[in-house]
Amino acid sequence: MRFGVRLGIDPGDARIGVARSDPSGFLATPVETVRRGKGDLKRLAQILAEEEAVEVVMGLPRSLSGGEGPAAAKTREFAERLAARIAPVPVRLVDERLTTVSAEAMLRDRGRKGGKRRAVVDQAAAVLILQHALDTERATGAAPGEIVEETPVTESDDA
Repeated sequence: MRFGVRLGIDPGDARIGVARSDPSGFLATPVETVRRGKGDLKRLAQILAEEEAVEVVMGLPRSLSGGEGPAAAKTREFAERLAARIAPVPVRLVDERLTTVSAEAMLRDRGRKGGKRRAVVDQAAAVLILQHALDTERATGAAPGEIVEETPVTESDDA
C-alpha cells in the first residue's frame, strides 16, 4: 500500500466535490465543494498543496454498460488540464458509475433536505469515489484506475 494523502474529485457541470484520504490511505472524508468555472483548477491546486496530497483520483462517468459518452469526454479533458496544472502529481481516472446516485440516496436516508443535500452531495460522491479506489488498492495491491496524460495549459485555464 502506498503512503500519502490522496484527493478524490467528482467533477460535475456546476460543482466539483472534493474529498481527501488520511495519509495511510484507509479512510476518505469530505473537504469542500468547488464552483465549476473560472478559477476552479487554481482552487483544486491550492487544496492539493494545503493537503500535501500525493495523488488525485477523479471519477470517470461511464454508462451502465461501461461505455463512455459526452460526460466522460468532458471529464477526460478536465482531468488532462488538471494534470498539467498540478504536475508532477499524478491524476488517475476511476470508474464512478452510480456514485452520485448512491451519495444522493445516502444523504436522503440521513434526512438531508433539498438545498442542503445538493450542497454536500458532490463531496459525498467524491468520498465514495475515493473510498472505492482506496479499498480496491488495498484489496489488489495495485494503484486504481488509469493515469491521465497531461495536456499543455492554455491562458484561459490559468485563471
